[in-house]
Amino acid sequence: MEITEVRVFLKDSPDKKLKAYATVTFDNAFVVRNIKVIQGTTGLFIAMPSRRIKQSCPKCNFKNEMRAKYCNQCGGQLPQSPKIVSQEAASASAQSEHKDIAHPITQTFRDSLQRKVLDAYEQEVKKGPSVQSRHEADEE
Repeated sequence: MEITEVRVFLKDSPDKKLKAYATVTFDNAFVVRNIKVIQGTTGLFIAMPSRRIKQSCPKCNFKNEMRAKYCNQCGGQLPQSPKIVSQEAASASAQSEHKDIAHPITQTFRDSLQRKVLDAYEQEVKKGPSVQSRHEADEE
C-alpha cells in the first residue's frame, strides 16, 4: 500500500497540544481524514481518527456518552465507574473512552505513516500562514 497524498491543515492556536489535522490518501483510492498531529512530552506524534465509546442505559438501552450521569432518552440514572485515584489511571481512562475508527496493523506501517504525516506537517509549518489567513488578518 502506498501513501499517495498527505494534506495537512494547521490549527491556529500555537499553545495547544493539537497542532494540525491531516488527510491521507492511499493508492489514489482510499482516504483517511482527521488524523491528528499532537505535541506530546517527547515530541510530535499522530493520533488516528477515533470516536467516543457509548454505554447503554440499563432501563431503555439508549446509547449515552461514557461518564454521563443520566440517560438522554429516559432520564434514568446511569451506573458510574469507580473513582480514579492516580493521574496515570485518569489518562488511561480518558484514552479508553475513545476507539480508533481506522488504524495501522503493523508498527512498521505506523512508523511510515507517522513519518510522512510529520514531514508534511513540517513543510506546512515552514510555509507559514496560508494566503487566506493572511488576508483575513489584513481585514481586521
